[in-house]
Amino acid sequence: MKNLQIETMVLGMVQTNCYLAWNKGTKELLIVDPADEAERIIRRIEELGVKPAAILLTHGHFDHIGAADELRARYDIPVCALEEERQILERETNNLSVMHGRGYTVKADRFFHDGDTVEFAGFSIRVFHTPGHTAGGACYYIESEQVLFSGDTLFCCSVGRTDLPTGSMSQLHDSVHRKLFALPDETLVLPGHDESSSIGYEKQYNPY
Repeated sequence: MKNLQIETMVLGMVQTNCYLAWNKGTKELLIVDPADEAERIIRRIEELGVKPAAILLTHGHFDHIGAADELRARYDIPVCALEEERQILERETNNLSVMHGRGYTVKADRFFHDGDTVEFAGFSIRVFHTPGHTAGGACYYIESEQVLFSGDTLFCCSVGRTDLPTGSMSQLHDSVHRKLFALPDETLVLPGHDESSSIGYEKQYNPY
């Protein structure tokens, strides 16, 4: 990676990976999947001395969005997601928060579509619509840095579960094989849970 610095924070009751990804030149920050513990995220941002530019959500499940509203209010930055994920983000039964003690929803400020290229923090970011885990699942690819934020679409040697609202194994299989496996083998895969991987490694060893 040339200009991108990434730090992983593992947060919340199901150990979700929240990524702080900043431009080493401009010190502008992307927050990917602010799972929970907003004060902890804020404290780390202040320690790093970086300036948040946007919140990118890979999908709308409760364990990926818990700190989004507080961070948006603190830094006056947009929360971004796929248009198709509105039905998950805005319904506490669909985002599963109501099943884990406290129902809440998030309304995105900006909705993306499959194939969009968006500009944040000095990076061009390609947006892939990768349904399967949820109907509006998204992956974010920074080609210049060869980094993919894969959310719960693709894990190291696994994929996201598909037995939750709007899930589909056939769609997930298509998303991974047709879109993600078309990326260069050296692409770093940063998933929503557990350890990182690469596209080349997953093409060889992922049983799904």
